[in-house]
Amino acid sequence: MPTLTKLYDLKEAGEHNTRDDCWVVVDGKVYDVSSYLDEHPGGDDVLLRATGKDATDEFNDAGHSKDAIQLMEEFCIGELDPSDTPEEESSSDKKADLTKKFRDMTLQYWAIPVGILGISVIACLFFMRRK
Repeated sequence: MPTLTKLYDLKEAGEHNTRDDCWVVVDGKVYDVSSYLDEHPGGDDVLLRATGKDATDEFNDAGHSKDAIQLMEEFCIGELDPSDTPEEESSSDKKADLTKKFRDMTLQYWAIPVGILGISVIACLFFMRRK
């Protein structure tokens, strides 16, 4: 006798977005990862940012191992309701999202080196002027 699978919509899964109650959606399945947050090698913030949307792309981009994929099955609590799947994003939406990610990444990885360089130039000018 096959087991009945509980269906969830994306909105309902997105409401579970705290450290004590965290659900993520990957490949059409809903996972309650609340008890796994402290164990996740990428940190709990990665999982918390994945709530409220289909995180399949992020999951696949991270390059998870086969063991990680098998471990996920322990946390599966149901499936995403197929009638609730959003329409495919347009290419302009995807391009805008990619631009935003690139801008965020640029700020994250270049802010400190640029700040250090700026302080160094100011210090150099200050000491050259004193001579």
